[in-house]
Order: sequence, then C-alpha cells, then structure tokens
Amino acid sequence: MSIFLEGIDMSFQPSRPYNDLPPLPPQADLETRDVLRACIAARAALAELKVSGHLIPNQAVLINSIPLLEAQASSEIENVVTTTDRLFRFANAVGNHADAATKEALRYRTALHRGFQLLKNRPVSTTIAVEVCRTITGVELDIRATPGTKLINEATGSVIYTPPEGANLLRENLSNWERYIHEVDQTDPLVRFAVMHYQFEAIHPFTDGNGRTGRVLNLLYLVDKGLLDIPVLYLSRHIIRNKPAYYDRLFAVTAKGAWEPWILYMLDAVRETAIWSSAKIIAIRDLLNETAGTIRRDRPKIYSRELAEIIFVHPYCRISDLVAAGIAKRQSASVYLKALVTLGVLEEIKAGRENLYLNPPLLQLLSDQTGPRTP
Repeated sequence: MSIFLEGIDMSFQPSRPYNDLPPLPPQADLETRDVLRACIAARAALAELKVSGHLIPNQAVLINSIPLLEAQASSEIENVVTTTDRLFRFANAVGNHADAATKEALRYRTALHRGFQLLKNRPVSTTIAVEVCRTITGVELDIRATPGTKLINEATGSVIYTPPEGANLLRENLSNWERYIHEVDQTDPLVRFAVMHYQFEAIHPFTDGNGRTGRVLNLLYLVDKGLLDIPVLYLSRHIIRNKPAYYDRLFAVTAKGAWEPWILYMLDAVRETAIWSSAKIIAIRDLLNETAGTIRRDRPKIYSRELAEIIFVHPYCRISDLVAAGIAKRQSASVYLKALVTLGVLEEIKAGRENLYLNPPLLQLLSDQTGPRTP
C-alpha cells in the first residue's frame, strides 16, 4: 500500500510502525467547495443546538442525560455494551454494584465531565488527553513507551495499522497536533476538528482507550472553540450507526491521503447529530414542562419547580437526591416521591435495601434512538 503526499509515493505497510506519520497541517487542499458547504450546514446545526441547550435553565438536566447516551454509544463502538437503563440506574448509585461494562461506560461519562472542567484552565491538550484516558480506563497510564500496539481486523485477524512507536516520537507528534488545532487560524475550526480526530487516532498514544479518548476530545474541542457551550452533542450516535464508513474513511486517509471523504464524513456526523440532539433536548424540555404542570395541578401542596427538575436530573431518583438538593428533609422527601408514584409520574422499585423512583417517560425518551417523542 502507499500514500501520496506532496506528490511523493511514500511506503505504508500496516504491519510496520507508522513512524513516518506526516505532521500537521496536511499537504492537501482541505477546504474544497464541498467541504466548505458542509461546514456551513454543520455550523448552523451546532448554532441551533447551542440555542436549544438554553431552553432548559437547569443545565444539570442535560449534563446528566445526553452525555450518558454518548458514553453508551462510544463504549459500544469499542464493543463495551450496556443499556441506557443500566447506565441511568447506576449513574449516581452509592456503592459499586454495576456490571463491568456499565462501570466502564460510566467512566467515559466521568471523563467527559472531568475534561469539561479542565477546559476552564487550559485548552484541549495532551495533558487533558492523558487525564481523560486515565479516567476512562481506570489506570494511571501515560504516553506509550513500549512497542507491540497493533490494530487488528476482527473478522480476518490481519493487522490493518501499526501506530508510531517510541515515547519521544509520540510526544513530538502530540506537540505538533496541539499546535495545529490551536494555531492554524486560517483553517475553519470544523475542518481542524476532523483533521484533529484523524491525527489523534493515527498517533494512538495510549495502550488502551484511544478511540474513546479521541471522541471525548472531539466534544471538548467544540466547546473549546465556542461551537458548543456544554458537551451535549451525541456524536457517537452517528459513528455507531455508520461504523464501517467511519473506519473505511479513517484508514483511507492513511493509505491514500483521502482527506476530503473523511472530513465530509465528520462534518455530516456533526450536522446530523446536532439536529438530532437539538430535537431531543426540546423533547426533554417539553416533557419536563408537562410533568411540572401535572404536579402543580394535581399535587399543589408538594409542588416546586426544583422537585420537577430533580426527577429529570436523576431518572432513577433516590430520597437522598432530594435531600442533597435541599428540596426536603428525608421524611418529607419520601412522602414527596411516593406522592409522585401515586400520581403516576414515577414508578417505585426495590433495589437491595433502598427504593428507587423511576421516571419512565424520560427513560423511554432517552432510550428511543428513532427520534424525539411528541408530548
């Protein structure tokens, strides 16, 4: 196999470390007419998503929902499979009773939150990437120092890519990656977004967790560049639904220097998932307002907006959640939740020694991948 860069045929062999990974920026025309047209559409969809995000004043409602969907899909890309229901059930559980796949997906959510907080003090960087990967894997790892990392075709068992080797080389590659995403101002940030994701996956700096770390960095970069306010773009939904195309276009950049199909794929992923996420947020807002109206009308003595919101922040709600939010003391909190069960807003189940109060309409809305519900 070979790639063409600057008119030169450069050897690329999947089974050998790709230590000649070209530095950024790519020596190719990235901003073609089709790419710029796709940038406009993706940017418009992101702008609409930013507006939608402000429709729910309590941002915890969104931060505790869409990122969990992203965590589930991003983990599934790596064959770590759990359910939306299990993720929400154990999202704020005390103790460690979830199955291994659910714990791993929840670490992805934690890593996204952690990275979002780190953005307040520094831009997307190698330092943030290391912290994100450590959180995802639950291991105090660092940049790869040992050889032997290879990407294998699961169907055939053949090696399809061997990333660069050597900690010093990897750090040089990452430094170049950082400079590109922050210093090349003349290139549209969404084009850099696509290039950034390819290069990070090609560098493959960790022994584990590279794909999920790269997808967290995607969302953090969009926040970093002001294209999102909070990381609520469900980007992995598009990838999991178009997984073969994702890998085909990713490897075509390496094998053929085929940048335009890859960039168009990523821009379409941003556009499609921004539209879907906006619609989902609006549906959550409508369901929240509908639920609040029901409580206010039928249980006015216990009604507060905070009570309505807490069962959307925690679709699997506990008495302790109301206490921690300052809504009520423990005995009153129990009365409130049981009243909502009687009203039909919540469903009560027993989980070990505690009672959980489910919000079935919200869980159904969040689990539905076909499109948002009409109240």
